[in-house]
Parts: sequence; structure tokens; C-alpha cells
Amino acid sequence: MGVRFLFNFFLISYIAIGQNDYIEYIPNTKEKLPMIFIKGGNFMMGSEKSEIGHFGDEGPKHEVKIDAFWIGKFEITWNLYNLFVSREIDQYQRSKSNSDEVSIDVDAVTGATTPYVEMSFGMGVDDFPAISMTQLAASKFCEWLSAMTGNFYRLPTEAEWEYACRAGSDSAFNFGDDISKLKDYAWYDENSEDKYQKVGTKNPNDWGIHDMHGNVAEWTLDQYSPISYRQRKDKLTENPFVEPIKVYPRVVKGGSWMDNQKRLRSASRRGSSKQWKRQDPQIPKSLWWHTDAQFLGFRVIRPLNTPSEKLQKKYWGY
Repeated sequence: MGVRFLFNFFLISYIAIGQNDYIEYIPNTKEKLPMIFIKGGNFMMGSEKSEIGHFGDEGPKHEVKIDAFWIGKFEITWNLYNLFVSREIDQYQRSKSNSDEVSIDVDAVTGATTPYVEMSFGMGVDDFPAISMTQLAASKFCEWLSAMTGNFYRLPTEAEWEYACRAGSDSAFNFGDDISKLKDYAWYDENSEDKYQKVGTKNPNDWGIHDMHGNVAEWTLDQYSPISYRQRKDKLTENPFVEPIKVYPRVVKGGSWMDNQKRLRSASRRGSSKQWKRQDPQIPKSLWWHTDAQFLGFRVIRPLNTPSEKLQKKYWGY
């Protein structure tokens, strides 16, 4: 009992106290998840027609207000994601306490099916970003992580993602408009050597977050709509979220190791496609894996204000 108490105290001592960065340690493993605190605030979402690489679905540029949250310093790696796929550490779920934001049994969380091929496709596993999961799989990882730690995690909304990416900037990239500097911040088609790279090996943005441009593109919660920005025109929108009503398309942000420089801009957005399962031989096709999306990963956030249990389940079920 004494050992278990000390173990839990060790874990809790690293959980966020107040509004600070923190590290989430995964029970009974060496894995950890550094989280960066992002203060709430207003920003201009989208891009002007004059911005290099601008697409029509990025406008009109509009003002958005975002509540505070924590976001993963890095993209979720295979080291973490494979713990969810294998489910070998479920028995070490942290003991529940009254201070927990989440109170669910990890055994109740649906697990991903084992893929029929090796999903890193030979590009590397240790400290490399996990790829090719569906948005459902990414959300279920968040549910599993929440159950294991007692803290509520989910995917970011498109607006939260862009706010964190920009880090106070109003330029094409979070470091400015000089595209020649991109090589210092991102992996993309010209420098990636045709594969993803280890997370955190390029410069972070001004808020300390790595790989928001490139390496792997990242899932958000929103349904993709090419006209959603027009509906927010000429007004301040608080915490916008286009609630999903169908599986495709969903919003993907950030660009990847396969993309050209312009696709990595802060405002760039992309809709998911069922064609990303084209080579999946299963009938019906997998709910968990996008065989043809070797450019696609995710990172997690934890809102400062924990939603109700009902809303938590909704976020994990989209």
C-alpha cells in the first residue's frame, strides 16, 4: 500500500498545478507526454487572398476567441500510440481520486484492431510520429489516455490548433513570411528524404511547440467545410467548432513530410477522404487505419475547463 501511495504521489506531483507546463507520465512505463500551457486569447484565423499559397477555403480571415488549454509539445509518437494498440499496460491505470477530471474504467475503452501491415512502413518507430490512424482511432487514444491518467484529453478543434500553431503570429508561418527559413522549423518534401522524422528535431514556435509545420499533418475535431469561415464573417466567434455529422471529410492541419512549402502554412487546411483507405483489403474497410495516409498523425490537448462527462464522451465519439 505504501509503495502504491508513493507511486501515485510521484505521478500527481507532475500533473499541472495551476496554469503551467507539465509532464504527463504514463503509468508503469518510461513514456511521458510534455504539455505546453496556452493562454486564452483572440487571433485572426485564416488567410488573406494576398498570402502566398492561399486557398479559397481559408477565407475570409476572421477574429476568433479561444479559451485556455494545454497542448502536446510533440506529435503523438509510436512509443505512446502502440501502448494504446497493444493495451498491455491497462492494468496499471492510475488509482481514481476525487480530483480526477475523468473517471472511467480503461477496460471500457474500445481498442484499435491490430493492423494487417507494419504501419510505420519502415520509416522508424522510436520517437517517430505515429501515422495512418483514422480520426476515430486518434479520439479513442485520447479516451484511453484520459482513463489511464485521470486527466481529460481530446483532439484540438481546428481553431485551437491554428491558434497554437500561430503562437501570436499573423504571418504565413509562425516564424514569419520568409519561406527560406522553413527548413529550420519543418520537415517537408524538399528536406524530409521521403519519410517522416523524429519529433522535436526542428525549431519550436514561440510558444515552445514543435512540428506544427510539417513532419506529419494532424487531425482536428472539426467537420471540414469549404464555406465555414464565411459563416463567421464580420463577427467575433468564441471557440468555433464545426460539429461532425458524417465521417468524411474532417479537417487536417499542418502539412506533412510529403507536402510542398505552401501546404505547411498556418492557415492551410485539408479535408480527409475515404480514398485514404484505398489499399485496405479488408471488407468492410478498417475503422482504425488509413493505409494510404502515411502523412497523417495527431497531437492532443487538455482544456483548462474540464467538460461534463456527457461532453467528454461526445468528444471521444466523433
